[in-house]
Amino acid sequence: MTGSRIVALGHYQPAKVLTNADLAAMVDTSDEWIRSRVGIETRHVAGPDEPVDELAAHAGAKALASAGLTPADIDLVLVATSTAIDRSPNTAARVAARLGMGSPAVMDLNVVCAGFTHALATADHTVRAGAARRALVIGADKMADITDWTDRTTCVLVGDGAGAAVIEATRPGEEPGIGPVLWGSVPEMGHAVRIEGTPPRFAQEGQSVYRWATTQLPPIARKVCERAGVTPEELAAVVLHQANLRIIEPVAQKIGAVNAVIARDVVESGNTSAGSIPMALSKLVERGEIESGDPVLLFGFGGNLSYAGQVIRCP
Repeated sequence: MTGSRIVALGHYQPAKVLTNADLAAMVDTSDEWIRSRVGIETRHVAGPDEPVDELAAHAGAKALASAGLTPADIDLVLVATSTAIDRSPNTAARVAARLGMGSPAVMDLNVVCAGFTHALATADHTVRAGAARRALVIGADKMADITDWTDRTTCVLVGDGAGAAVIEATRPGEEPGIGPVLWGSVPEMGHAVRIEGTPPRFAQEGQSVYRWATTQLPPIARKVCERAGVTPEELAAVVLHQANLRIIEPVAQKIGAVNAVIARDVVESGNTSAGSIPMALSKLVERGEIESGDPVLLFGFGGNLSYAGQVIRCP
C-alpha cells in the first residue's frame, strides 16, 4: 500500500460578479449589513447556460494543465457537488466527456459543503488501495440554481465556482502528501442545513450552524493535525470551508494555527459549498502565499452537519 499526494490545483469562477450593492437593489439588505454579518463583499454567479459540470470541467482542465498531464492520464474522476440538476449522466461523467477522457471511473459525492474533503479522502484511499493511479478530484457547485433570490437570509451568502486537484500515488520512499482523514456527522441536526423541495431550495438555521461550528469543530480540527503528526503551530495555512467570515476567523483562532495563512476567499467568492476549499487553496498557491511541501489543514463542514478534514502537503 502506497500513499498519495496532490500534484496540481486549478479553479474557475463565472465571469458575472454580483456585489452587495447589486443585492441591495434586489432584496431588503445593505452592503454594511452583509459585511458585518458574513464578511462577504462579492460573489460570482453562473448564468442559465453554464451548468455545474461546465464549471467543474474548466477547473479540472486547469489542474491537468498545471500538472503537465493529459485527460488520458486520469483513471478516476470524483466530483463533489450537491447542485447537479440531472441524475444521469452524473457530473463526473459529463466532466470526463467534456475533457475527452478515455474510460475513467466516474463518481459524484454529495456531502454538500464538506464534499471536497470527503472526495479527497476517497481518492487517497482508492490510490492507496491500488484501484486508481491518478485521480481528478473536483468540488463544484452552482448555488444560483438552488437559491431563492427573494430570501435575504440566504441569497447574500452564496456564489458559484469550482476547484480541482490532481492526485497521484507517491513514489517509493516518498512521504504521503495527504494525511489521514477525520470525518463524521451529526445526523440529528441534519435539518440545520437543507437543500429540499421541487424545485430544490437552500435553507439553513444560521445560529445553530454558527454555534456548532465555533464550539464543536476546533477540537476536531486539532485531532486532524494530531493524526497527521503536526502541531497547529506548524501549519503554513488553514483552509476551512468558506461559509462565513464570522465562523472562519474564530474557528481558525481556536485551532491554534498562530503561524498559518488563513484562507478568506469567502470575502470575494461567497459560499460556494463544495467548491470553496479547493478554490481557496488553488488561489493561495497561485498567489505564492504557501510553498511546495508546506503543511496545510483542509477542513470542510456544513450540510448534513457533516465534516471532514486532513492535512495535505502543498504541491
